[in-house]
Amino acid sequence: LTTAFDTVGLRHLKSLNFKTFKVPSGEIINHPYLKLLGSFKSKVILSTGMANMKEIDDAIQILTSNGTPLKNITLLQCNTAYPTPFEDVNLRVLEKLKSSFGTNIGYSDHTLGIEASLAAVALGASIIEKHFTISTKFAGPDHKASLSPNLLSELVKSIRNIEIAMGSDIKKVTKSEKPNLIIARQSIVASVNIKKGDKFTQNNITLKRPGSGLPPSKYEKILGKKAKKNFLPDDFIII
Repeated sequence: LTTAFDTVGLRHLKSLNFKTFKVPSGEIINHPYLKLLGSFKSKVILSTGMANMKEIDDAIQILTSNGTPLKNITLLQCNTAYPTPFEDVNLRVLEKLKSSFGTNIGYSDHTLGIEASLAAVALGASIIEKHFTISTKFAGPDHKASLSPNLLSELVKSIRNIEIAMGSDIKKVTKSEKPNLIIARQSIVASVNIKKGDKFTQNNITLKRPGSGLPPSKYEKILGKKAKKNFLPDDFIII
């Protein structure tokens, strides 16, 4: 990271072949700095703490007009209070940033714990920034809102699980639940003795597990139809 209008430092980082540059929240209105960074055409992670939508839009316009493709920019929702109170996290802004600017989105988390980061991943954040420390009892503004090594490991593991759990937008029977189709669903069965020729009514048929027979979705369609054979109680109805 570079701070203030440090063009020398920024150029030095460029000379080291950095592929991605993180712009801290305090520099989002530093237009000369952003203009130089935009000319690098590199990937940019732009933190938006303390900024409004106009300031964010201005920053993006400067970066893109100077050569950085929009697809290379990731906006981080951020609150610069250490620690950030949960009522100021405002994770719904993630969806607003994505729809308004068309960039990738992420979250810079200064809250206590890992809940906000996990929720951000579920909302589409592709980058999570979280400070870590050897001890949260150290002096300084960052340590209290940082994670210990063990909790950082838990955060990473949980994020990977959420990424897997997000799956796709296709609703279908999954491989793991197919065995439960027969166990959990019901079938239409005889509730009393039914003779061949009797009509099926609400008084002689009912629903019971397992679901290996005629499904309940056919219940109303068979009411009034005549039985083609004799049925004992709990026999699967066949039409």
